[in-house]
Amino acid sequence: MSDSFAACNGIILKGIGGFYYVEAAEGFSLGESVVFECRARGVFRKENRKPLAGDLVVIQPEAGNKGTVIDILPRKNELKRPPVANIDVLMIVSSVAVPSANTLLIDKLTAFACNRGIMPAVVVSKADLDPRHARSLAEIYEKSGIPVFIISCEMPDELERLQGFFEKGKIYAFAGNSGTGKSTLINRLDPSLGLETGEVSEKLGRGRHTTRQVELFHFLSGFLVDTPGFSSFELDRTDLILKEDLADSFTEFAEYSGQCRFTGCAHLGEKGCAVCRAVDEGKIPRSRYKSYAAMYEEVKDIKEWQL
Repeated sequence: MSDSFAACNGIILKGIGGFYYVEAAEGFSLGESVVFECRARGVFRKENRKPLAGDLVVIQPEAGNKGTVIDILPRKNELKRPPVANIDVLMIVSSVAVPSANTLLIDKLTAFACNRGIMPAVVVSKADLDPRHARSLAEIYEKSGIPVFIISCEMPDELERLQGFFEKGKIYAFAGNSGTGKSTLINRLDPSLGLETGEVSEKLGRGRHTTRQVELFHFLSGFLVDTPGFSSFELDRTDLILKEDLADSFTEFAEYSGQCRFTGCAHLGEKGCAVCRAVDEGKIPRSRYKSYAAMYEEVKDIKEWQL
């Protein structure tokens, strides 16, 4: 390589100890992607800006695959836990076997995703163990306008449909309780990762004593966010959605909320509430509404400054 390069765009795969590993965009001078070990400009620290895995950045390459991050491009979104930027899709995996599906957890994750500008998608796993339950669970989210996939060993066509859902260059994260089959699903979707069930952490350098930084891996035609053990996003108080924003995080409410009799309707049984009427008429799944009500109760007395 030449000792002098033009600045180029790239994506941060991971950051460790002040170094950021940036994959330059395809079509770099050698016609292939190159990963550069970069430092960040000191001005980012002064501006209280920290590069994150998933960031699209501009780097100034140097000899020996070294470089400097000179700019962080605008983010679609930014999460604190895990610390990652620009997630496009959150794949929420739920099993109809043990552990059984928890619609409140699914709905908290879908609402969290929508609130952060991330597309939620639901994967119903182990469907062959209880096909009827799997179908009824899927119908809830289909009616809510959320992409749904029912996966089982007996439905190879559905796996192929799910593979086609992943788009080139997009960043995906998987969430769900342990035991729902996330690692098995990831391995079936992209066998090139070579992951064994129950050994995802070790295969990706997530052993018991390793650093637990977030990292992006190539996955199908996009990227996969490796959160520790591919476990559920651990939503905490800072991830709560304020009551003023909660209804907007249930996107199926949008068609009806503007029809409520009173401005600022909380959709909790007020007279003339169009959302409640839609629930009674079966247009909005009742389980989704129950989750909304439970989440509203959780945040009703919380102010933004308290988060």
